[in-house]
Amino acid sequence: MIPKVAIIGCGRIAGWHCRAIKSQKNIKLIGVCDLDLEKAKNYSKKFNVPYYTNYRKMLEKLKEANTVAIVTPSGMHFEHSYEILKKYKKNIIVEKPTFMTPKQVVKIYNLASKLKKKIYPVFQNRYNLAVKRLKKAIDKNELGKIYSASVRMRWCRPQRYYDLSKWRGTFSHDGGALTNQGIHHLDLIKYLVGDISSVYCEMKTLGVKLEVEDTALSIIKFKNGAIGNIEVTTAARPDDFEASISIMGEKGMAQIGGVAVNNLEIFTPNPKECKKYSDDFSKLPDRGRVYGRGHFDFYNDIIKNFNGKKFPVSSKDCLSSINILNAHYVSNESGKEVKLIKNKNINSKQLGRKNEKISNLYRIR
Repeated sequence: MIPKVAIIGCGRIAGWHCRAIKSQKNIKLIGVCDLDLEKAKNYSKKFNVPYYTNYRKMLEKLKEANTVAIVTPSGMHFEHSYEILKKYKKNIIVEKPTFMTPKQVVKIYNLASKLKKKIYPVFQNRYNLAVKRLKKAIDKNELGKIYSASVRMRWCRPQRYYDLSKWRGTFSHDGGALTNQGIHHLDLIKYLVGDISSVYCEMKTLGVKLEVEDTALSIIKFKNGAIGNIEVTTAARPDDFEASISIMGEKGMAQIGGVAVNNLEIFTPNPKECKKYSDDFSKLPDRGRVYGRGHFDFYNDIIKNFNGKKFPVSSKDCLSSINILNAHYVSNESGKEVKLIKNKNINSKQLGRKNEKISNLYRIR
């Protein structure tokens, strides 16, 4: 059996999914869907697959589909995933930030387990050459005991970006800089350094008029004793400047940077490896911003999973990242440090709150 993928949502990021699928053997793109007819037609023509404006009709027609990629607004991921699992019994691919709250993560994974279906969360930056080399270095103790870690994401998202769609910049369907853009780096710092034990965060809205944050600063503590800080902003002007992670250890230092954590900038165990483990994204669509090449490797891992190999991102990984995300919002809401306790989920009161008016815009009409 091979993955036969239908995609729901034909926004910009869906193109990366389509290109990744079409570039590989033993996987097939069989349909695309978007409420916007012109978007659906455009993807249909570009990738030579049938198009639909109603995903229910698509899945009734394309019964051979065994996997559905949810590439809809963030706040719709849970609703779409739950329905497609329960009614159509399909494996689910979910774009970042997967789901808005840990409560949603648990419900989806429990349902998938009951139905014996798979959930494939997209954390494509884990596949970057620099990230893989740094992960190996930490696992092999090349940096020694980790003392501290720092995230700096300085990107530009002006008001016109948020004005493109009703869901953008809302607590119900988007979240701010930390949820939409910074989730990549929250996941990576946890993936590289280890589990986080506490978060203290303050958020501000500085460069735009929104209900959500465009700037967040936090102090984090790791269970292994390391400390860290996270600086995430989309208020940088006039362009994206940096997305970097620095890690200090007893034996040396490493830093990955570039616009999308794609360059190994500092690696004291062997400085000559910096060039080897850096990846030039400049010739990719949109200069490779945010997305890089990771979706290609991501889909290759799905192919491998269909052939019996374990998928590298577990339900525990996904839940942990969304717990850390929500801990940042709860800390900002309460003005207090939030401790992450094993088997206790942290759900923000604001992030993922219901807004039927916006949800109705992205439901089948």
